[in-house]
Amino acid sequence: MTERLYYKDQYIKEFQAQVVSCTEGKNGFEVILDKTAFFPEGGGQPGDRGFIGGVKVIDTVEKGEEVIHICEKAVEGAVDCALDFELRFSNMQQHSGEHVFSGVLHSMLGYDNVGFHMGENNMTVDFNGIVTADQLAEIERLSNEAVYANIPIESIYPTDEELANYDYRSKKEIAGQVRLTKIGDVDLCACCGTHVALTGEIGPIKAVSMMNYKQGVRITLQIGRKAFADYCEKNASVYAISNLLCAKTNEVAEAVEKLQARLKDADFRYAALKKELFAEKSKNASGESCLMFDDGASADDARVFDDMLADMVGVAAVFSGNDGEGYKYAVVSRESDVREMGKTLNTSLNGRGGGKPNMIQGSVSAKRSEIEEVWNNLK
Repeated sequence: MTERLYYKDQYIKEFQAQVVSCTEGKNGFEVILDKTAFFPEGGGQPGDRGFIGGVKVIDTVEKGEEVIHICEKAVEGAVDCALDFELRFSNMQQHSGEHVFSGVLHSMLGYDNVGFHMGENNMTVDFNGIVTADQLAEIERLSNEAVYANIPIESIYPTDEELANYDYRSKKEIAGQVRLTKIGDVDLCACCGTHVALTGEIGPIKAVSMMNYKQGVRITLQIGRKAFADYCEKNASVYAISNLLCAKTNEVAEAVEKLQARLKDADFRYAALKKELFAEKSKNASGESCLMFDDGASADDARVFDDMLADMVGVAAVFSGNDGEGYKYAVVSRESDVREMGKTLNTSLNGRGGGKPNMIQGSVSAKRSEIEEVWNNLK
């Protein structure tokens, strides 16, 4: 069985080992070493990556009691090994920060962490109870206070008799030796993952979103380096928006609300002017059918225009667009079923669409002259 160096020192970056076996698997070469500092995927924490004998390790997993290193090529003999320690340290920050956050939430509300996932961009944690926005803000504040306190993070291996005296969090029953991760009075949890030595190394803990999930909530967290990167990205966005709106950064939301109100008013006035224009264009329409083109109209505008025309003629059609990009169309009738007309338009003009007996919509790839020719043959 592989000796697991990460339980002795989670800060090991490089080490030497002997290849015990190397077999080709589904996702690469599966390498077992006599000892390893590579942490295998488990408990929500991703597997480590790095190099073994100069060969890239793309993942580390666990099979039974063995640690399997998934390598791009075969390796053998005595090998120098190196972890992608930037990734490892980030994972340790994430995992330690999750302990702090879950411990604070559990102490405050009594809810359990029933699942978490450490993704490439953030972490999600599921709790079996509802959390309010005010409670979330207080949990976040207390979690960061625990970071500032620079509390030691310890690993404890109690005997079966000693374990009965510990009140610890655990998502499942554990067979064999239980490893407890203790963070002062903040948290005590059964865990197999890797952690930083002191809470000060975790860095900022920020809850960026919360949603109802099953019978509780799912909270998305940014922790450590990822929290800093997330802040930098959002800060840059806020400054860019503030420059575009000529507003101070702390007034961006208010400026956007004002802009939305102006756009809503402009849309209302635009719609009113469009109706006036359509009324003017359709005032002389009469007869059994009418075909109109409006290069600047949207699909919705075409439908509104068509609806006005249908009050004056038997069958009304409006096409919006141009010869280069094609046309959107709407055909309306108060008196007859226009679906067959739509089928003919689509077949003849390389189009698609459909609708109800008295109104159809679609698009065609054809020139105006071709549309006019097909329409005239339909009348």
